[in-house]
Amino acid sequence: MPASPLPITVVQTGDSFDCFPHENLLTGMLRLGRKGIPVGCVNGGCGVCKVRIVEGNVRPLGPISRAHISQAEEAQGYTLACRVAPTTPVRLEVTPLLRKPFLGRTLGAPTPAVA
Repeated sequence: MPASPLPITVVQTGDSFDCFPHENLLTGMLRLGRKGIPVGCVNGGCGVCKVRIVEGNVRPLGPISRAHISQAEEAQGYTLACRVAPTTPVRLEVTPLLRKPFLGRTLGAPTPAVA
């Protein structure tokens, strides 16, 4: 019998989604249906799904590139959503590369230049 999904909350917006303990956070995040959520290599090498775990616990699903998450950042809760699975309910913050799909222009983000 598969484990029950765990609630995951995006701190900046209050959005919540379910994520099963056997899947990575990015998979659950994509179920939100937000257009523009960046999905890169999905194996920890590109860094586009960088998040900070504010509350809760996750387990690693494989290595991540130190070019995107330093040991100091990891100690502060930063990780890549594609490389961790929840073990408890989680509250996370999206980082700059994920911010636009979640926050739009609500925080005064600059409007992209149009050619």
